[in-house]
Amino acid sequence: MDNQTEVRKFILLGLSNVQGLQKFLIVLFLLLYFSTLLGNMAIMIVVVCEPRLHTPMYFFLCNLSCLDIFFSTVTVPKLLAGLLSGHQGISYTGCLSQLHFSYFLGSSEAFLLAIMAYDRFVAICNPLRYTLIMSPQACLLLAVGTWTTGFLHALMHTVMTSRLHFCGPNHIQHYFCDIKPLVRLACSSSQLNLNLLNIITGSLAIGTFVFTLLSYLYIFSFLRLKVQSKEGRRKAFSTCISHLIVVALFYVPVIFNYVPPSLGNSPR
Repeated sequence: MDNQTEVRKFILLGLSNVQGLQKFLIVLFLLLYFSTLLGNMAIMIVVVCEPRLHTPMYFFLCNLSCLDIFFSTVTVPKLLAGLLSGHQGISYTGCLSQLHFSYFLGSSEAFLLAIMAYDRFVAICNPLRYTLIMSPQACLLLAVGTWTTGFLHALMHTVMTSRLHFCGPNHIQHYFCDIKPLVRLACSSSQLNLNLLNIITGSLAIGTFVFTLLSYLYIFSFLRLKVQSKEGRRKAFSTCISHLIVVALFYVPVIFNYVPPSLGNSPR
């Protein structure tokens, strides 16, 4: 790789045009980051320490909290360091590592959100078979499959990006090493990288989103047609609403950023 790559360092330009807001952004992102760490760590500690929460729903919630801690740690500390120092430099190896872990954790979260939707579907629509379908072995297998699939998806993008030749400008129009702004700097052809991004990552995002959406559509139709009591509906909805909010916050930017090939082409 050393023989193929001339550029050994990149400059991240994502927030370089907001000079007057740097102090505000440092405080804002620092507070958000600490809130993310403390909130998710609190969830994990409570779930582990409380035996009554040793259920599939809270097992997957622990996995989601773990993913969110790692996911934010991949980009935010580096962003804060750059805002503090005024220099957003990152090494070639650091850039590939950031790319790998952001795609690893992001795609794992997409699969995990789909599994959590399936868990709610089974719990609400097929409660008598819930303990059989969502057994501890099945939950563990689903969690391992989620992390493994995310890792392999990220590894594909990392390996393909490492094969590109960077010999010219080293300024990345982003606040972290994402594939689209990074491959724009390549001297060799990056069409295969973009095709993989649009086809594989786009299909992954759309597929998990559609699966999650169908699960909830079936849940809502089941509650409307089969559950007569308002209290029963309210209880079922209360276990779904927070997950739906997370799904919306996660998928809206993902779909706009990675699914349509025409979107995301503008550096700004």
